[in-house]
Amino acid sequence: MQQFTALESRRFKILVIIVSISGFSQGMLLPLISVIFEQDGVSATLNGLSATGLYIGTLLISPFIEPPLRKYGYKPMIVIGGLIVIVSLLLFPLWKSVAFWFVLRLLIGIGDHALHFSTQTWITSFSPQHRLGRNIAIYGLSFGIGFAVGPLFVQLVEIFEGLPFIVSGLLCLCAWVLVFFLKNEKPETISSSTVNGTWKRFGATFAVAWIAFIPPFSYGFLESSLNAIYPVYALRNSIEISHLSYILAAFSIGGVASQLPLGMLSDRLGRRQVLYSMLGLGACTFGAASFFETSAIIVGAFFFIAGTFVGSTFSLGIAYMTDLTPKELLPTGNLICGIFFSLGSLSGPFFGGLFIQLFEGVSFLILIAILLGVLAMLIFFTKSKNPIHFVTDKM
Repeated sequence: MQQFTALESRRFKILVIIVSISGFSQGMLLPLISVIFEQDGVSATLNGLSATGLYIGTLLISPFIEPPLRKYGYKPMIVIGGLIVIVSLLLFPLWKSVAFWFVLRLLIGIGDHALHFSTQTWITSFSPQHRLGRNIAIYGLSFGIGFAVGPLFVQLVEIFEGLPFIVSGLLCLCAWVLVFFLKNEKPETISSSTVNGTWKRFGATFAVAWIAFIPPFSYGFLESSLNAIYPVYALRNSIEISHLSYILAAFSIGGVASQLPLGMLSDRLGRRQVLYSMLGLGACTFGAASFFETSAIIVGAFFFIAGTFVGSTFSLGIAYMTDLTPKELLPTGNLICGIFFSLGSLSGPFFGGLFIQLFEGVSFLILIAILLGVLAMLIFFTKSKNPIHFVTDKM
């Protein structure tokens, strides 16, 4: 049975550290800017549109990111992506403007996507199949831990508005240095001439694994709307900033707690079964939370429970895609996962901001519950072709 070599183990640990710091910066940035803009009187719709800059950047770079990865390898892409994120974070305190911060968020989206696309593809390329769910779960776990800690640093804004940006930028710098200790590698070459073109690779990958792109979309919508729009909704419902930080952190902590168990469970029961079950349970939990919004403690508890159900949908989606996709198309599959995550992330702040403006008497959490319920049903009623399913391998 294939196991990690010492070199692969060291590489995996460094990639996990890098992703955890990236998760921290994203987990802090979304609610931080939403809180700052809300306190400055920026409308919920404009606040939500500003948050889409991160994901517009991801979509802008997506059509161009795979060829340089195949040509130059994983390490240069991680180095460039990390550098863009660091510089952008440190530029935030220089000038507070909706337009300027939108551009910085767009640049962070470009840098983050280069970093995550490279690390995801690298990990899926050298992970043995019987440990794929586990390894991707650890990848998601590291991001989730960082993302859970991020909102707690929003409170630093009360000391100095630029302090959270500076702290995040310096932490990213420390993680970025670790990349230089890795030996560069490149993805496997494509053997078939029928998938040599970028759009042909997109078509071939989408044909075999389209169902696996629904979980990244749902997580993107969930993550961005909860961190960019729910703070606006919560502040308008008299929830304090300190309580809000803990509510958002509770969701991420729930995802952290269940990430590895669900990843290992999916290795045995199958990715599809675990995905539609967790999305359905998440929909029920958010629906129930909408009845208790006056209590920050109860809402926080529901967010934790919901996080245990749906906090792993992105990593499970990547593992599901890897099950269904030929190895030479893994970079394309990871790229499309990132695109669908970005589409969900773009939809979240825009429709979330629009929702709380048009339906003032309706709980924002109802929107989340409906979306998760619809996507759970779609996965349930759609059977993928020949998914790889392991039930006998043991560690």
